[in-house]
Amino acid sequence: MFGRLMPREGKYFDLFNAHAELIVKGGRELTALIGALADTPEQAARHADAIDDIERAADQITHDTLAQLHTSFITPFDRDEIHQLINGMDDILDIIQDVAESMTLYDIHRVPADAKALAEVTEQCCARIEALVRLLHSMDNAPAILKLCHEIDDLESDADRMLREAMSKVFREEADVRQVIKLKEMYELLESVTDRCKDVAGTVEAIVLENS
Repeated sequence: MFGRLMPREGKYFDLFNAHAELIVKGGRELTALIGALADTPEQAARHADAIDDIERAADQITHDTLAQLHTSFITPFDRDEIHQLINGMDDILDIIQDVAESMTLYDIHRVPADAKALAEVTEQCCARIEALVRLLHSMDNAPAILKLCHEIDDLESDADRMLREAMSKVFREEADVRQVIKLKEMYELLESVTDRCKDVAGTVEAIVLENS
């Protein structure tokens, strides 16, 4: 009974939720950035700048969470798990920022439909991260949390398949070697966003199974 409602000292759940909101915003901005490169390139820089701002704000939340970890006597779950969770969440936004920076550095202007589809899957993963983090304050939510973890796992598998199919198409149809290199990097980074989401889901799943 005592383990089902997590202690709230240190406002950890507020920090987790704030970070998760930024992950969703980052995922949306990434989808918008890729769409802008395909349709309205002049708007792309605005979305890239927004991702930079989001990532900096998330870094501050990560810092605040880790600082709180060093001063709190009571924590909602194991300290190592808190450390792993918040750093894992931060990794998601770091990769999103890497995608945006790579597109700028590589001067990508021709964005295939496969890239937009893959970005939409990463955005769906980010939305599920926020949803499961918001449920983490109570182990009464364990079934719903585990369902979301499985959905993220399925989305990551979808992203793996989409990556393979997209790269197969690029190697078959793209004659410009430089464009092949650019697209390969972009696709792999996009897919790695879902990898990082799966890592966070794995951390949350372990927390739930240990505490429910």
